Amino acid sequence: MVQTNKLLNEHQVNDLFSRVAPRYDLLNNVISLGTQKLWRHDLFKQLQIKPTANALDVCCGTGDLAIELAKRIPNGRVTGLDFNKKMLKLAFEKTRMIGSLFLIQGDAMHLPFDDNTFDIVTIGFGLRNVPDADQALSEIYRVLKPGGQFVSLEMSQPTNPVVRLGWKAYFNAFPLMASLAGGHYQDYQYLKKTSQQFVSAHQLARMMKAAGFKKVHYQPLNWGAAALHFGDK
Repeated sequence: MVQTNKLLNEHQVNDLFSRVAPRYDLLNNVISLGTQKLWRHDLFKQLQIKPTANALDVCCGTGDLAIELAKRIPNGRVTGLDFNKKMLKLAFEKTRMIGSLFLIQGDAMHLPFDDNTFDIVTIGFGLRNVPDADQALSEIYRVLKPGGQFVSLEMSQPTNPVVRLGWKAYFNAFPLMASLAGGHYQDYQYLKKTSQQFVSAHQLARMMKAAGFKKVHYQPLNWGAAALHFGDK
């Protein structure tokens, strides 16, 4: 098993995300060097989405990925799930006028859904912050329908030595940069560590295969600083 979050327990992580929730969207822009929208665009280019699909966005945060899903599924249903109430409150403010999108509080490692429920499951910047990514992948596989699609957008580890050096220098400065927007320096220090310590794109692909996913492949982003992973059930 790959324990991806040994730094804090679940209660501490929940408290941290409650503190950073008001600045979470800004934080994702900073950490992705302003390219997260382009990353999501690449994600949707490779998904085969029917307008009547039933989709789940795990660790939905403030709802941006779930909203993009709902726009593409006008006659289906999209469920956004997150364990943090303040994140969900911010997501609700964005999504209240989208009739096909529903938000619930829940645990990515113990999804409150029956087996074989969803045509599509997505997760964006969430795997690195769950205590056990293997367990979360197993749960995602369980609730996905046979033939269903799964995609993960996550920070990764650059393989090019020059890019890796620059990425490390950037992340060393990131907590200070992000804290200038307000909030606690230590919170951003934690987020820096979870981004830097998460598994490589190749390792995550192996974890997905071990969970049962087929046709697993990935696309590096920003020279390997992040990656899109795809798999079918």
